[in-house]
Amino acid sequence: GNPFGVGQTVTQGIVSATGRTRLGINTFEDFIQTDAAINPGNSGGALVNLKGELIGINTAIFSRSGGYMGIGFAIPSKMVTNVLGQLIEHGKVTRGWLGVSIQEVTHDLAEQFDAPGTKGALVADVMDGSPAEKADLKRGDIITTYGGITVKDPTHLRTLVAETVPDTGVVVTVFRDGKPRELTIKIGALPKTLAGMKEGKPGTAEGDHALAGVTVESYVGERRGRKEEGVRVTRVAPGSAAERAGLRPGDIVREVNRKPVKDLDDFERVTDALKPRSPVLVLLSRGNATIFLSIRPG
Repeated sequence: GNPFGVGQTVTQGIVSATGRTRLGINTFEDFIQTDAAINPGNSGGALVNLKGELIGINTAIFSRSGGYMGIGFAIPSKMVTNVLGQLIEHGKVTRGWLGVSIQEVTHDLAEQFDAPGTKGALVADVMDGSPAEKADLKRGDIITTYGGITVKDPTHLRTLVAETVPDTGVVVTVFRDGKPRELTIKIGALPKTLAGMKEGKPGTAEGDHALAGVTVESYVGERRGRKEEGVRVTRVAPGSAAERAGLRPGDIVREVNRKPVKDLDDFERVTDALKPRSPVLVLLSRGNATIFLSIRPG
C-alpha cells in the first residue's frame, strides 16, 4: 500500500477476528479483522504475519475520522489465490452457483421446521433448472454441511458456494422432515437474474389472527426467468404482529402455512382459516430473495 501517497510503510497489530461478514462492503465477505493501522491508500497492500508470509490483502477500514483509528479488514489470502487463479486462466472471475434463496434459521423457524438448532441455512426457494433442483434440493430443507464443512449461517454458505469452481460436485447434508440426508450437487456458474411486477386490486386481512391488518393486492410478474404469482403487501398495520415479525410493503406473499397463494381469493381463503393465537409461516419474495417468515400473534 501507499498511505496518503508518502510511500510504502509497515505497521503492526493483532488479528482480532476472522470470517467477518455482514459488513456491507461486498456481496461475498469473509474478512480478516485487524487493529494494525490501515490508512487511505493502504488498500491493496499486504497483510503479513511475523514470518513475513502473506495472509491477506488490506481492503477497508471502519473509521469515524477517516484515518486508521478504527477497525481494519483484509481479504484472506485463500480468497485472493482463488480469484487470481481464475483471472490468470480465464481473464475473469466466475462464482459458483447453487440456485437457491436462503435465509437464517431463527428459533421460531427452527420450531416450525422441527429442526434441532439454528445453525445452517434454510432453503426458501429453488430455481427452475438450477443445480439445486437437479440434485433434488427442496424448499424447507436446512443445509447443515457443504463439502464436509459445517454451515454456520446463510452468509457462510453463500461464500462457500461462491468459492467453488463451477462443474464441481459437492456433497451437501440437509435436514428434511426431521431427518438428515446427503445430496451430491454439481455446482453451476452464477447467472444474471430477472424480476418483474404487475399490480392489481387491493384487499385487507381482517380478524384476530397473525396476518390481521395486512393489506395486499394481486400480483403477477416474472422473476428469475419464470412466472411468479401471489399477492403484494401494500400496507402493514402499525403495531400488528406482521409488522413486529418484519413483514413489509412490497413483499410478495406466495404461501401461507405451506398453502399456495396465487391471488386475492387464495389469500382470503387461507387467512379466513387461520386460528387466533397460532403462529403462521409465510413464504414471500423480497427483491431477489425468497424467505420464510414466522409470525406470532399477540
